Amino acid sequence: YSGCGKSLVVSISPTTDSIMDCNVGGYFGPFLKFAGFDAIEIQGKAEKDVIVVVDGTKGTVRIEEAPEEAVDSHVLAEQLTEMYADDENDKRNVAVVSSGKAAEYALIGMLNFSWYDVRRKTCRLKQAGRGGIGTVFRNKKIKALVAKSSGVKGDMNHVADMEAIRERGRNFTREMRELDDSQSRMRKVGTAHLVEIMNDYDLLPTCNFKFGSHPEAKKIDSKALEPKFTKGLPDGCWLGCTMSCCKAVDGFELKTGPYKGQKVIVDGPEYETIGGLGSNSGIFDPDHVIECNFYCDTYGIDTISFGTSTAFAMECFENGILNEERTGGLKFNFGNSDAVMEALHQMARGEGFGVVLGSGVRKMKEKFVKEYGADPKFLQDIGMENKGLEYSQYVSKESLAQQGGFAMTNKGPQHDEAWLIFMDMVNKQIPTFEDKAEALHYFPMFRTWFGLMGLCKLPWNDVEPANNEETDEPAKVPEHVDNYVTIFNAVTGKSIDKYELIRQSERVYNFQRIFNLRKGFGKRENDAQPYRAAGPVTVEEYESRKDRYDKQMKEIIGVDPEGKTTEEKIAITRKYRENVYEKLLDAVYKRRGWTKKGIPTIEHLKELGMDLPELIEVVKPHLEK
Repeated sequence: YSGCGKSLVVSISPTTDSIMDCNVGGYFGPFLKFAGFDAIEIQGKAEKDVIVVVDGTKGTVRIEEAPEEAVDSHVLAEQLTEMYADDENDKRNVAVVSSGKAAEYALIGMLNFSWYDVRRKTCRLKQAGRGGIGTVFRNKKIKALVAKSSGVKGDMNHVADMEAIRERGRNFTREMRELDDSQSRMRKVGTAHLVEIMNDYDLLPTCNFKFGSHPEAKKIDSKALEPKFTKGLPDGCWLGCTMSCCKAVDGFELKTGPYKGQKVIVDGPEYETIGGLGSNSGIFDPDHVIECNFYCDTYGIDTISFGTSTAFAMECFENGILNEERTGGLKFNFGNSDAVMEALHQMARGEGFGVVLGSGVRKMKEKFVKEYGADPKFLQDIGMENKGLEYSQYVSKESLAQQGGFAMTNKGPQHDEAWLIFMDMVNKQIPTFEDKAEALHYFPMFRTWFGLMGLCKLPWNDVEPANNEETDEPAKVPEHVDNYVTIFNAVTGKSIDKYELIRQSERVYNFQRIFNLRKGFGKRENDAQPYRAAGPVTVEEYESRKDRYDKQMKEIIGVDPEGKTTEEKIAITRKYRENVYEKLLDAVYKRRGWTKKGIPTIEHLKELGMDLPELIEVVKPHLEK
């Protein structure tokens, strides 16, 4: 079945100081499983750079010193694949996890998971991006993890009912073949198809989330990028995935940095990368997006956090909080792609303003207030982070449910947990607080389940059965939900239903919430959002959408905007929207079985079978206050 080769990486994040998890493709997870391990836990810290090798062909796990090998991922993956493969044909059986130079100096480091593309005869990379997991990896002096397999055969994990899986797989493959071209075009452009859709609905982040669209967005949308993507090659990040959405630009000649002049393969760019490195930074040059994508990947930097941090710094520059003296000579205004690339290369060298940028939005806010006298309220309003994690690339101003989907997460504002903009804003499927609360219960739980099972979310709803709109709950894509229930039962031999699927995630989700509580987080105040996620902060923002905001003020808030200054209208809008968000918090907490302070109740933990003494001990003092 498509999308069954994912891994889940979990760590304490250096940017949030709480649990971070990332769902990632590539071959490492399956190869680790075939070697006999469900998980690998790495404790402690090495004195020198090491490689951890899980060799399924010999049944061994080794820790080897690695003084000579490269650090940057696109080089290291090739070196280690060559080193641990027996011959050219065996390269397909080696997978590498690595980070990069910049992760040693930045808090927003990520991990690359490789696989050997036998058609291209080179290594490809997928990313576990969020929350600084790559920073933790390099801080432990791990240069790479390597998994080696003896080869992939049809039933290496000895499933209980192979025919049931094959049947659902055949059905999904038929849907991709017959429906993908008229729906999301994942096989042709991957997630890049979202750029023009988000721009059309005023949801594409532009200039640090101030705006949701731009006339030049067409320069970086899927129509502009499709000619650059290599055609005619299967682009799945695990064997047998017919969604084949892992696009790549082959033979891209780099214009900057230590690899200038070299022709490389660039994985992506995907939607989040295009939004972050492109429109949100006010840059509409596809070659810049591709080049910056490449260097973020090989340096081990999360493109989402880098893009949002860059956009924040650019707005600070344009407001005089930063200047050329403070950026080391960089003119860090919106649209300056040269300055962005120089800052990224500085980050990899551990130099200059690049290190400041690599600390992320929350640390930059603290620095700019303390050292430059910036207004903390203004920075809180425009600094697009929650819990220390930078926002992913969707404008949530007109979707209350998506505001909750970002800020009410355990780990911070990451789209993979709850993407509700279209249900809420476009299709109007969840009009009441109770409807939104139900969506903010179900979808985060269902999406969490994919990570727990090593599955990809995209085959769930990026292609839908032809009759999906005729079902009772089209947003859930019930036929595909049934696919996953069937596959779980067919793999494990168990017999769960779609409700137990959600409860499996609820147990983990509540455990994470309580873990955060033990760390000093996990309460209502930690689910607060920067105001720009909810509404216009500046006069420029309000006036750019004046007709919309004035109409809402009159028809929804019940205040006549006539004769009021823009500043007065911003204040009225803000008071209303902040109050509505607080009501949403109440509704969501009630649905999740939490108190109004966001604390899981003992009764709810008992219902889930999670009333463990260690958890009750953490929760109880907060319930007694």
